[in-house]
Amino acid sequence: MTTLGAVFPPTCPPELLVPAARAAEEAGVDELWLWEDCFKESGVAAAAIALTATTRLRVGVGVMPVPLRNVALTAMEVATLERAFPGRFVPGIGHGVQDWMGQVGNRAESPLTLLREYATALRALLAGERVTTEGRYVRLHDVALDWPPAAAPLVLSAATGPRTVRLTGEVADGTILEAISTPDDVRTARAVVDEARVASGRADGHVVVVNLATTGDARADADAVRARADAGADTVVLQPAEEDAAFDAEAFVRYVGTQVRPLL
Repeated sequence: MTTLGAVFPPTCPPELLVPAARAAEEAGVDELWLWEDCFKESGVAAAAIALTATTRLRVGVGVMPVPLRNVALTAMEVATLERAFPGRFVPGIGHGVQDWMGQVGNRAESPLTLLREYATALRALLAGERVTTEGRYVRLHDVALDWPPAAAPLVLSAATGPRTVRLTGEVADGTILEAISTPDDVRTARAVVDEARVASGRADGHVVVVNLATTGDARADADAVRARADAGADTVVLQPAEEDAAFDAEAFVRYVGTQVRPLL
């Protein structure tokens, strides 16, 4: 069965997260996904809240913008949540919106180089390795986590273009595709990722997560989920088509679990 997720968008105030997470779990949603959009809610803090409020629900962050975060700090936060909630946290990283990164003085001249260095270092730290690296952006000297996770979680990376998709196949454990991705886009991304993994000598599996804007028609939304799953998506995360002040997070995650899920 397709792994089905729902988004709690950061346009909702943080105090609504606990009831929304509990509603998602009660409705049978597999995963609740959070966004770390500037300058709204911290993805990691929000994930900790949602994980604490539930017992089964997996919680993903799609994504933490790497120009905004030192890789050692991200490794510490991910390791902490993985140890406290084994197998329930799904960390995602990405370029970040470049205008936002410019606002905080962290715009990278080469986002691809930064993402490559960052993902490589993050996965090594979470695997319990001691890391020394002197890259263009990521510089670590003899850094190792005191509390690495017993089993390193998969590190996913967002991708919006063919070069980034190929990079995620090389250096990440999964690829997150945006909501405008059609089934053909998913199929193409899956082929690029698989080719990149073969070329880089990686034999382990790779997860493809696709965001999907809902229509409010449960049957149409279920058909759209199936189409992306058939095209190679392992997880489809439903997000509201429109976000406004009237958006009801609890109602939305219940819709995903109780109306869309039974039609898959």
